[in-house]
Formats: sequence, C-alpha cells, structure tokens
Amino acid sequence: MMDFSLAGAFRFWQRNLLLFRRVFPYTLPENFLEPMLYLLALGLGLGAYLREIQGLPYTAFVGTGLAASAAMFGATFECTYNAYVQFYYNRSYDAVVTTPLSPEDVAVGEVLWGATRSLLYGTAFLTVLAVFGVVRSPWALLLPAVFFTGGLVFSALALAFTAVTPSIDLFPYYFSLWVTPMFMFSGIFFPLDALPGWVQDAAWFTPLYHLVRCTRAFAFGTPLGAVGDLAWLGVVALALLPVPAVLLRRRMVQ
Repeated sequence: MMDFSLAGAFRFWQRNLLLFRRVFPYTLPENFLEPMLYLLALGLGLGAYLREIQGLPYTAFVGTGLAASAAMFGATFECTYNAYVQFYYNRSYDAVVTTPLSPEDVAVGEVLWGATRSLLYGTAFLTVLAVFGVVRSPWALLLPAVFFTGGLVFSALALAFTAVTPSIDLFPYYFSLWVTPMFMFSGIFFPLDALPGWVQDAAWFTPLYHLVRCTRAFAFGTPLGAVGDLAWLGVVALALLPVPAVLLRRRMVQ
C-alpha cells in the first residue's frame, strides 16, 4: 500500500513552483523556442509549397501539433534530467523525506509538477498561435486542462524511467528510442493515413498521438472528435500514476 497523501504531494509541488520561479528564464529556450523554430522552418518554409492538409492550412496543422509536443517536452525534461539531478546529485529527495513527506508524496508531487510544466509550455505555444490567428475557436480555452492531462502521462512515464535508470548517461536512450519516434510519428508534421497499418497501430498506443488529436480538435472547434482521445489520456494517467511512486520508494530505500 502506498504511503501517500494529496496534501503532501501538493507541498512538494509548491516547492518545485518556488524553485521554478527562480530558473524560469533559463528553462524557456529548451522547452519553448525549439518548437517555435520547427514552426518557422516547416510551417512557413514547407507551408509555402504545401498549402493544406486535411482541410487545414499547413501552418495551422503543424502549429497545433507542435503545441502538443511543447507540452510533452516540458513534462519529459522535468521528470528526467531535472528529477535525476535532484535525486542523485543534490540529494533533495533524501532531504524531503526526512520531513513528514513520504517517497510517494515526492513522486506524485513531481508528476503533478511535470504536468504543470506541460500546461505552461503548451499554453504559451498555443497563445502565440492565437496571436497569429491560427487558433480561433473558444473551445481552445479548455486546452490547458488537456495539456495537464497529457502531462500526467508523460511525467509518470519519464519519472518511472528516472527511478530505475542507474546513470544519467542513459537518458539519451529514452529520448532516442521513445520521445523522438513519438515526435516524428504522432501526426505532428503529416497525417499517418498513408503509412503502413502497423505504424498507425503503434502510434495509437503513444500518448502524444492522442494529445495532438485533442489539441487540433479543441483548437478548431470540433471537441467531440477528441472525446475518445481525451478519455485515453485520462485512463492511462490514472493507471500510470502509482508506477513511479512504487519505483521511487524502492530506489530510495535501497
């Protein structure tokens, strides 16, 4: 049974928020500017030759996909490199559990904070798109909650890997074998319809595929088309949440 309290997880979330306020200017480029460069290079460059996809201007198509990827990267970097540095090098987790907080509180609080990073970066990117007239539907106002839900999945997966990896040098494998394939084959840059069936089936089991579909549906006023995708993210988030908590406790008591 997990030794977990929502109040304890919230306290750890508050701690991360206070730290984030100090380092925010330094974390902005790694999670926000890179997707913006993709948008400029592909949306404006390739968009000059490829006008529409699925009835959408190509810039709008790729821009909404990149908003979802910004949410993914925000959570993933937080719960891999940042979490590992706190746990292994700074020993912050060890210090925290000397208080009434448990390892499970730390894990759940870290996942919640990673999801908050998803909300912040996804919403910031979406705001830029709205300024340029890409997003026009009032349903887009619900997307921060969608980014948070997707962020729970990305955070839980990343923190579970962090809890079992023996070295920070192994994180490139997590990105190369998991994050990058999701980024390339989740429908961000092109529809998956023309790809082999097994690629489409594999993509369906990745969270970014569903988050991209949700982002486009809400951004362009067709939220009913994403009900299944949003439900998928919510169910998987609930199922995965205990995993990093169990693995982190096991790692910390060794």
